[in-house]
Amino acid sequence: MTDTYDIIAIGNAIVDVLASTDDAFLASEALPKGSMRLIDADRATDLYGKMGVGREISGGSAANTLAGAAVLGARCGFIGQVAADQLGDVFSHDIRAQGVAFDTPVRADTTVPTARCLILVSEDGQRTMNTYLGAAQFLPADAVEEPMVAGAKVLLLEGYLWDPLEPREAMKRAIRMARAAGRTIALGVSAVFCIANHRDDFLKLLDDGDIDILFANDEEVLALAGLDDFDAAVAAIAPRVKILVATRGADGAIAVSGGETATVPAEPIAKIVDTTGAGDLFSAGFLVGHVQGRGLTDCLTMGAIAAAEVISHWGARPEADIKALVAARLG
Repeated sequence: MTDTYDIIAIGNAIVDVLASTDDAFLASEALPKGSMRLIDADRATDLYGKMGVGREISGGSAANTLAGAAVLGARCGFIGQVAADQLGDVFSHDIRAQGVAFDTPVRADTTVPTARCLILVSEDGQRTMNTYLGAAQFLPADAVEEPMVAGAKVLLLEGYLWDPLEPREAMKRAIRMARAAGRTIALGVSAVFCIANHRDDFLKLLDDGDIDILFANDEEVLALAGLDDFDAAVAAIAPRVKILVATRGADGAIAVSGGETATVPAEPIAKIVDTTGAGDLFSAGFLVGHVQGRGLTDCLTMGAIAAAEVISHWGARPEADIKALVAARLG
């Protein structure tokens, strides 16, 4: 079968609203610094009204990954649900403008708006994320079409979207299609709370051989393994997938595939401005390296370069030419 895409992804179609904050405001709103949580429509309205001056930048974990992958030269397509509203138009415009195919029909029901993530960024760059899923949680299974899935080298699934029933069924449908076509399937577990809610499901996906590449940070690896020691957790999870990729913040990243283990340090950066999207862009660099046939170390290095670029500015989409940055390092 002809490869139409290098990477397609199913994920939340979200517009991020970012604003600066301080620890006093987080405490007053009972928001643990650096946390990620789902909120309802009323809380979204309340918190938005209390935030400082914000800036709107399209986001969504898997969509951020595709944006980075597209800048790196990959052919990408996205499946996600927006509503017929202003933020839906913003999201659709932004992802297409970055060279990602996006043809999921707009949700006809106008009572549920496009998803938004209210991100409070502290002075040290830490982000406290509050997500209202809105229309994203109603992605129907029939939005996943076989030609698109079967025509992609890699299918990326976003763990955040495993929570709502309809998108979960959409992702299960995509897994069946990708498996039938012999394609690679990657999963980003997204957050510790996703693992808390769906650990048994995620482990079953691994044990059933439905996931080839697993992306997680160090805390998520620990939660998935149910252990307190990182090395032991890696040893427990790595044999269940073809490739385990674990990011460790300032301590770099590790990838394990069969008997091979590779590690890289974090890329040096003058100042961390906003850590939103760091893991997403790391996945972008790694996956593009993977579809290019590069080794684990090069894939990790590409991920580290992309992550360092995105945390040097506001927002979770790349602004610099990360393809040029990778070429200068790796050729």
